[in-house]
Amino acid sequence: MVLGLLSCQKCAKGMGTTHLTLCLDCSGQDVATILHLVHNLIHEKEDEEKDQTSQCRMQNVGEQAHMALLGHSLAAYISVLDRERLRKLTTRIQSDTTLWLCRLFRYENSSAAFHEDDRDGLVKVCRLVINSRYEEYASEGYASLTSKQPVIYHSASGRSGLGQHLCSQLGLPLSSLCTVPCNTIFGSQHQMDVALLDKLIKEDIEAGKLPLLLIANAGTPGAGHTDKLGRLKDLCEQYNMWLHVEGWAATRCDSMTLTPGQWLGLPAVTAVTLYRHEDPALSLAAGLTSSQPVAKLRALPLWLSLQYLGHNGIVQKIKHATSLVEDELSSPVVLFRFGPELSAGKGHAHPFSIYISFFLFLGERLIQLVPTSGVDVVELEDEGTCVRFSPLLTAAVLGTEQEDIDSLVEKLSELVSVMSSTLSLRQDFREEVHRHSPSLIYVEELSWPGLGAVRYEPQIDGIDESRRKEGVKKINSELLKKLQEFDTEITFSTGPEFSTETDDCIFVGMVTEDVDIIELVNMIGAIGRDIEESGRLLENMTDVIRKGILEAEVQLQKASEEKLMEEGVIRQLPLFGSVLNWFSPWDIFSFCTKILLCDCFVILFPPSQNVKPLFSFPTGQRLFQRVSAGTDSFSETSSIAQVEEPSRDGCASQSSSVHPPISLSAPRDDIAADATPQVDSQIEVHVSSEEKQPEDQELDHSER
Repeated sequence: MVLGLLSCQKCAKGMGTTHLTLCLDCSGQDVATILHLVHNLIHEKEDEEKDQTSQCRMQNVGEQAHMALLGHSLAAYISVLDRERLRKLTTRIQSDTTLWLCRLFRYENSSAAFHEDDRDGLVKVCRLVINSRYEEYASEGYASLTSKQPVIYHSASGRSGLGQHLCSQLGLPLSSLCTVPCNTIFGSQHQMDVALLDKLIKEDIEAGKLPLLLIANAGTPGAGHTDKLGRLKDLCEQYNMWLHVEGWAATRCDSMTLTPGQWLGLPAVTAVTLYRHEDPALSLAAGLTSSQPVAKLRALPLWLSLQYLGHNGIVQKIKHATSLVEDELSSPVVLFRFGPELSAGKGHAHPFSIYISFFLFLGERLIQLVPTSGVDVVELEDEGTCVRFSPLLTAAVLGTEQEDIDSLVEKLSELVSVMSSTLSLRQDFREEVHRHSPSLIYVEELSWPGLGAVRYEPQIDGIDESRRKEGVKKINSELLKKLQEFDTEITFSTGPEFSTETDDCIFVGMVTEDVDIIELVNMIGAIGRDIEESGRLLENMTDVIRKGILEAEVQLQKASEEKLMEEGVIRQLPLFGSVLNWFSPWDIFSFCTKILLCDCFVILFPPSQNVKPLFSFPTGQRLFQRVSAGTDSFSETSSIAQVEEPSRDGCASQSSSVHPPISLSAPRDDIAADATPQVDSQIEVHVSSEEKQPEDQELDHSER
């Protein structure tokens, strides 16, 4: 029966090995195949940009990291030893590791618990305190807590969700959790209010509750602030409470949780909780110690790594991380914020959400430009969105050096300068776009970290709304392509991913302070009009050719009828008609078609036209850059092409331009009805005088 349950039902139906992704291979696979599968899973392709950033931020695996990884393999090997030898070996490993950590962090006469989840140490410490304060807890469980409800105090600036996780693991109601506010009037706004804590404890005692444990911070997770541990320890001794410290190391506490793997750059190393308690039976009941020798092998990777680094190597890594932060308060965490200028009269007022989008852009760009710096974007309750630099948690993992910090400071200065200039010109860009209304429409998008968004509105009448939207989308798409072809530092894109205006808008990115906003907006409007006129010309060309074809068909029909009337039926018979056509050949279709089509193209492309580029810039000047005071700026009217006077040799002069688009002005409506129209149209192309002269001669010949 057991074999029947273990058999593969799909293999029993004859599906063979075609379902490897659905169940195990019946015959098994060799080691090389399995390792190749693991290799492919590790290096599976994702988004290229994200993949490059993640590769730069991969952990710096040095020799000490290899020792930690070796410890996991050795732990599996040691676990198969006989029980007595295994007990002696694991006891030695755990006692050595505990002794080294206690001496490193000056926390003598303590025990150590090794756990994968860094929250498990606090859960087990709370269980230890409950067992010590409630004598009947081991036999009666939660019923023993009804006499006096335990209360656990934690800081409002502590790790998010830690208190809720603690209550759920211990089976306590959320009413057993008391959040202590930080100082709001006196002192730091990130340290626990000791006076208020004292008041809360007294109120709980009067209500018949039991103050059990206080969770303090020696470096908050977000900003790295440290509570007043000395005063908190005195308060805990006064009310017989247990003091547990999260974050960095502390000497005056009953227990603390450390993460040496992050500080020393050791992969897959467990967290450690150091605690002081004299009753080993209660520690065993709380789960801080284990009678199973295999459980003690969790300390083996750390045991190997600490021996490899030695005392001096461990101190050197921690000192290197702290030396990357030059702060008079000796804080291991630095936060950056970007906000509006407080001085009056500097720039325009902007909604606060714009600053958030700009700051998110700053954090993402810093991560991309200097990935080994270890900066990240965090959301704090009081400060809001910040860029955090915490080298103690990232320097050893990423291999951060002083050169990375110098590069970080340089990129930060450049980005802040560009962001400030963009914000100062954002209102000018909006006003200049409004000046070009209704052809240009400014689109308000607060989540866009750039100069702004604009949409070109063609003047289309007499069509339904769906066709109008389609036309707007096509013109703006072509306009975006034209702008992206310019050799400029300004980026033009379709905007943020989740924006509702990305289909028919052009988003202008960050700009420097020397950008000429008037020239930029004039260029966008002129190119949009050029694309609109080109589209109208193509539509008119299609209409004229269609009319010519229809007229040719009418002429053919008339010629066929006249031929039938003049020549009679005998010429249409195959036998007689072929003989007559051999003596008298004719081709009325090709003759009529050539005449009509030649007339169409002569109308659309008159031969006598001089050419000139649409936009012309001084040689060596960057696009959209504000010129000096002695140079004439380019306005909208000066950028429109004008007909130049021919030189003495009869050829049109050629001026330089940067990616000028081809502009074809549409003919008048009365052209198609007139046999010999005179149309003032213009074709703007890049040709030399020698290339244009044969074209003119050929077109003159066709007209004649």
